[in-house]
Amino acid sequence: MKKIFKFDTVLALAVLFLLIFGLIMITSIGVPKSISLSAPDVLYPNCSDPNVDCYLLFKKHVFRLFVGIVAFIIALKLPTKFWKKISIFLYMAVIILLFLVLVSGKDFGTIATNWLVIFDTSFQPSEFAKLAIILYLSYWLVKKRQSVESFQNGFLPFCIISGLIILPIVLQNDYGSAMVIGIIAITIYFIAGAKVKHLAFGVLLAMVATIVVVSAVPHVRERFQGFMRVGEECLEDYCWQSQQANIAVGSGGFWGKGLTQGVQKSYWLPQASDDFIFAASAEELGFIRIIFVVLAYFLIAIRGYSIANRAPSNFDMYLAVGITTWISIQAFINIAVNTALTPVTGITLPFVSYGGSSLVASLIGIAILLNISKHTTYHANSTNRWRDRRTRHSQSGHYRRA
Repeated sequence: MKKIFKFDTVLALAVLFLLIFGLIMITSIGVPKSISLSAPDVLYPNCSDPNVDCYLLFKKHVFRLFVGIVAFIIALKLPTKFWKKISIFLYMAVIILLFLVLVSGKDFGTIATNWLVIFDTSFQPSEFAKLAIILYLSYWLVKKRQSVESFQNGFLPFCIISGLIILPIVLQNDYGSAMVIGIIAITIYFIAGAKVKHLAFGVLLAMVATIVVVSAVPHVRERFQGFMRVGEECLEDYCWQSQQANIAVGSGGFWGKGLTQGVQKSYWLPQASDDFIFAASAEELGFIRIIFVVLAYFLIAIRGYSIANRAPSNFDMYLAVGITTWISIQAFINIAVNTALTPVTGITLPFVSYGGSSLVASLIGIAILLNISKHTTYHANSTNRWRDRRTRHSQSGHYRRA
């Protein structure tokens, strides 16, 4: 029987499930925020009031989802050779936009100043920076395959390439995105054959930088202090956020309170439709249902790394590893924040949270990953290809399997 879809349908269905889930939960959870945005001056807002739009977030999210799907379809039709050709231009364009944010960026009431407003439309260059670093690092590592293991010609240029993206994001106070990009870059570099001692040195430097930032930047220090006091009664912003997220998850129990019936989203849990949508959803759906969201991200990780293991070229493999790491790591960091397992980071839940830049960038990334999956049939029986390729990197420097 001939397959209707040539790409990985299991991966596509997992993403589709998360998109539908996000649309439903934004409709249910987004009413309080929709009211505050559409009628900030109305004393006693009511959905029957013509001046109040209780579904403003839903309408905006539907439009952003439409834009994301259009971008997804276009990206799905583009060969990976196209992304290879434009990788350096996209990388340079993102760096320019990131530094432009430092000059004329908006914060929209958050600590991070990482939005640009163009023609009354806001977007976050840091979200597209994740895709840009994956594309350019994949291109650069293939081009410089003979010097990946070198400290001077491999590790130092890698640090510069990654640093040009991470530095302006750190200066924007977006430490969550900086952390995700750092993990993506290190993962791709490791798969490309980097020496473990070089990576260990880089991780050590990152840990020292983290300690300096936590010590020197007040709001970051407060986040860590708040994380350490989640179990105590507190009024500070960051322990308050983690504590209220914990209450939302716990009060949902096994079966949840039902759609639209959540309480935390209305009064106590900040950013319920954005950074804390997982906790707000857990309150309404309960453990039995919310666990399917976690399983969907596990499925994306498994299928994504499987595609990488069977990719037709090294460039495709690095792309697949980078995109899979991006989506899965960001998802599990967000879930960890929502369950008070890590300090507040301010990053979204891919495909689910309210936010156009994250949604569009993630859909483009998944389209590229699905495109790579179209060409993995020939290698379907090569289950140890990843290990073989890693060995070849370290021994002979060859990057293509015969």
